[in-house]
Amino acid sequence: MENSTHTILAFSRELHTCDTNDKSITESTVRVIWAYHHKDMGEAGQNYHGSNRGTKSLRLLNPEKEEVLSASLPYFDLTNKDVPVPDKDTTYWCQMFKIPIQHEKHHVTKVEPLIQKGHENLVHHILLYQCSSNLNDSVLDYGHECYHPNMPDSFLTCETVIFAWAIGGEGFTYPPHVGLSIGTAADPQFVLMEVHYDNPSYTEGLIDNSGLRLIYTPVIRKYDAGVIEAGLWVSLFHNIPPGMPEFVSEGHCTLECLEEALGAERPSGIHVFAVLLHAHLAGRAIRMRHFHNGEEQKLLAYDDEFDFNFQEFQYLKEERTILPGDNLITECHYSTVDRIRMTWGGLSTRNEMCLSYLLYYPRINLTRCASIPDIMEQLQFIGVKEIYRPVRTWPFIIKSPKQYKNLSFMDAMNKFKWSRSEGVSYNELVLKLPVNVRCSKTDNAEWSIQGMTALPPEIERPYKTEPVICSSSSSLHCSLFPTVLFVVYVTASTIGNIGPFV
Repeated sequence: MENSTHTILAFSRELHTCDTNDKSITESTVRVIWAYHHKDMGEAGQNYHGSNRGTKSLRLLNPEKEEVLSASLPYFDLTNKDVPVPDKDTTYWCQMFKIPIQHEKHHVTKVEPLIQKGHENLVHHILLYQCSSNLNDSVLDYGHECYHPNMPDSFLTCETVIFAWAIGGEGFTYPPHVGLSIGTAADPQFVLMEVHYDNPSYTEGLIDNSGLRLIYTPVIRKYDAGVIEAGLWVSLFHNIPPGMPEFVSEGHCTLECLEEALGAERPSGIHVFAVLLHAHLAGRAIRMRHFHNGEEQKLLAYDDEFDFNFQEFQYLKEERTILPGDNLITECHYSTVDRIRMTWGGLSTRNEMCLSYLLYYPRINLTRCASIPDIMEQLQFIGVKEIYRPVRTWPFIIKSPKQYKNLSFMDAMNKFKWSRSEGVSYNELVLKLPVNVRCSKTDNAEWSIQGMTALPPEIERPYKTEPVICSSSSSLHCSLFPTVLFVVYVTASTIGNIGPFV
């Protein structure tokens, strides 16, 4: 279909063609290739697209849920003001803000990223934290580099994630019955915005003004939304050997944590409606596995084609209830075939993470449900026998055996001669190790299970996906699978005299 301003193309195909040359279309990320010529196709056939081509990562079966919002709805922006981005690989910049809505309850219905033009690849992710309600306006004077020895003490009170955005993501619209509550004593009054700048080319002179826009309404919705950070606690205890085409890490939101927190606050359970899966450059696939009474449920969320440059909340087709005593496992698959040294858990995009952010309702006092694997058993794998105690330095120092004496545990892990077979054995060990439970409340408080040791559940590995069954009549024909309809439109103002895509 074509008019004076737009050309619209519509086409469809089966989700699973069962053709070995086709990729199945699932809820995972799909990389779409596009190309066009600005002139219509002539008698000679198609015109070569030239430089009018590109790619884009999309989630074709999980588009943004657009709720019709009134254009007159109020909003406020939380944006950095002329932040000088250092000429270094990774910078986390933190800025404190005061929520302008006070003394009367409202609901945030949509959050949009405000990324400065030209900085789409510089701003990797933005987290918004709730801070202590005991702060005053003196904390608003300036921003500072996060996780820095000289950062303001007030930043340490900001532990509760209330929203997360990552590179490639669009705006997020809350379901009609849920909103992010602001304006009451229990709601955030001061928030910390953490912006992760990724500058691998060490570009100098960058000034950034990116941030978030929060659209809100005085019409109160039925439920307040909450966020739980689940997965692997970001630390050096999470590590991946070099040269591995496949390595799996697991972060556990343990039954012990969910039993205590949900049992005390919401015995009937919470309802998850969206999930953001997060890893860094070595990430290849992420799954959020859910267990109830020891029985595995359908995956809560997954992305088997993870793209570091495209991370956004996935809306669940059906809300999922999480009950006391359930288990949640964030399962991350990595490839380090192009690396010659260990990859460590950490903040840089060259380090790794394995996290899930769960949006749910009704809000309870549980902000983090994560785990840390035991480091000493990891070191025993490479032959470490003893470390210097008491531990006075970080990373701590090894005492014996002789080949590792006086090395940090990081240096010892890098000195070990890793082969693929050693990496596979190490992976099998790590997945069975006891874990240290992280189970946090708001305002830096903790549930009593925090810091205790738990055993990971016995689960089937690897996860078995549901098989795709093809028609026996033809290897290229798939039996009664649904189809997906694609609608693509381009504007004349962008490309001139629009012609067919080729």
